[in-house]
Amino acid sequence: MVSITKIGMYLCVLSVMLSCQSVQTEKILAEKPPMGWNSFMSYGVYLHEQAAMENLEAMAEKLKSYGYEYYVIDNGWFGEYVLQPGTMYPAEKHASDVRINEYGLLQPSECYFPNGMQPIIDRCHELGLKFGVHLMRGIPRKAVKQNLPIQGTPYHAQDIADINSICAWCDYNYGVDMSKPGAQEFYNSLVNQLASWGVDFIKADDIVPFPEEVVAMAKAIEQCGRPIMLSLSPGGNAPIENIASYRYGNMLRVTADIWDDKHGIDQCFDAWKKWQGTEQSGFYPDMDMIPFGQLQLMSPKPANLGNRSKADLQAQAKAGTLEDDIALLAGKGWHRQCEFTEPQMLSFITLRALSASPLMMGGDLPSLDDYSLSLLTNADMLACNQNSVMGHLAYESGGIEVWNTPEQGAVNAGWLGVFNRTDSPQSVSLTPEQLGLDAKQTYKMRDVWNIHTISASTDYKIPADGVVFIRYE
Repeated sequence: MVSITKIGMYLCVLSVMLSCQSVQTEKILAEKPPMGWNSFMSYGVYLHEQAAMENLEAMAEKLKSYGYEYYVIDNGWFGEYVLQPGTMYPAEKHASDVRINEYGLLQPSECYFPNGMQPIIDRCHELGLKFGVHLMRGIPRKAVKQNLPIQGTPYHAQDIADINSICAWCDYNYGVDMSKPGAQEFYNSLVNQLASWGVDFIKADDIVPFPEEVVAMAKAIEQCGRPIMLSLSPGGNAPIENIASYRYGNMLRVTADIWDDKHGIDQCFDAWKKWQGTEQSGFYPDMDMIPFGQLQLMSPKPANLGNRSKADLQAQAKAGTLEDDIALLAGKGWHRQCEFTEPQMLSFITLRALSASPLMMGGDLPSLDDYSLSLLTNADMLACNQNSVMGHLAYESGGIEVWNTPEQGAVNAGWLGVFNRTDSPQSVSLTPEQLGLDAKQTYKMRDVWNIHTISASTDYKIPADGVVFIRYE
């Protein structure tokens, strides 16, 4: 007869084996930094059916052949918005109502997706792309108010909801108390529904500070029977010591929302310094989307705004003096073309390449300008990013930073970024050691963006916020 102790040992070994198998499956999903498009920067939380399909077709035409594969619809796809009269524009930041089914599971809104999500998902797969959606952590407050049943269980929404666990910036959901019976089953039912639709990617938001719900989402994906990439967000306040829980996902947001300004670039550099060396096959620190092209298409600037900024309007809203016809919508600012300078654009995309951050384009794809497209599809940039190594800081002085990303499997080969982090042009001369190179080695070096041969002893003239991106071998 087998003893209880031996049975326990067998179960423990089996558990470890299954856990390792699960981790390997995740690594297959994200062997390299994921690449794709996300709707938030261009459409906020107000993407509608027509724009969704147009961006899908444009992604297949412009980006698919370069390796971009994940097409992701961000928050709000379930929202029944109040609209500005006679338009598709929202009249409220977050929807006053959400659409759910009899089990409290989110459904595509009749407002922005009258034909449901399935035609978009099916077309996505027809085009050879993968489909993703955004989810807020937890269970809809509407489901809790109605105390709807948890599918396949005797439990109800009020049995598992933690009404004291709320998101500070989006009030759709309550957190889930994972110690309660029915809690894991709710997450399972939610992910099982998405899997049945054909979802390949989940961006789980407001979840990084809640490791129990991170694990719950990962377990739900593991049991659903479909490979699904898990992106954890937001992560601007993610303590690095909690990395063990973050590794249940494939992507970890390590910044707050990034936009087309110097502050956004600075946030990315700060995150890079903090997280360098934590990447591994199946897990990549994520510095948010790429704000190139047209942004905030669903947020036209109000005609009566005058010289007031969005910050001014927010102050007025807090004081209760803001006009009723001005809606403070999701995202930053109003409809615009990316406001990065060209040097800032080069620095931004070079930073993404050298840091192996997932490449998720954020701007509108049908109207994308040729220059932005040329940066997104540059062969050297893509090779560096898909090399899957998060570069290290080799030198830092006087606003000049040198980041070195060695090429996997190669000897004395890789990529360099010499960044000017200041507001003025700079001329610098750097030694091979300062570039993170072997002074005894002779290198062939090429300036990626200017396409000319250079050497390790070259003086570098770098514009404000600019970069010299170098391939060395």
